[in-house]
Amino acid sequence: MKPFLSENGPKPIGPYSQAVISGKYIFLSGQLPIDPEKGNVCGPPIQRQTERVLLNIKAILEDAGSGLDRVVMVFMALSNLSEYKGMNEVYERFFSENPPARFIFEASRLPKDVKIEVSVIAELRQEEEPLG
Repeated sequence: MKPFLSENGPKPIGPYSQAVISGKYIFLSGQLPIDPEKGNVCGPPIQRQTERVLLNIKAILEDAGSGLDRVVMVFMALSNLSEYKGMNEVYERFFSENPPARFIFEASRLPKDVKIEVSVIAELRQEEEPLG
């Protein structure tokens, strides 16, 4: 197990790793809709917050040698399930082909009073074996 920190994603706001690499997988901690350059929460519409979270996840995965196309499981917390439709409209753009497994639940309150928090598990890209 090896902690991983991407400079292109928001820094952790507590005593935890942004992500952990174990074997051929990367496990991302819950990501919030935080602009990694400014450090502030974006939003409030659920569509905007969903897009920011997924862009952050995309950046972290790519820096680790993975990508959204390698995500096998998504865990989502919404502060209000009535915003499911708005979240799903944006989510579908990021995972239009071969969508991963997903678990969604409603949380009465999320850190920094955001509307969404997302965690993923993804496979790392494997180095190709040399020919010969």
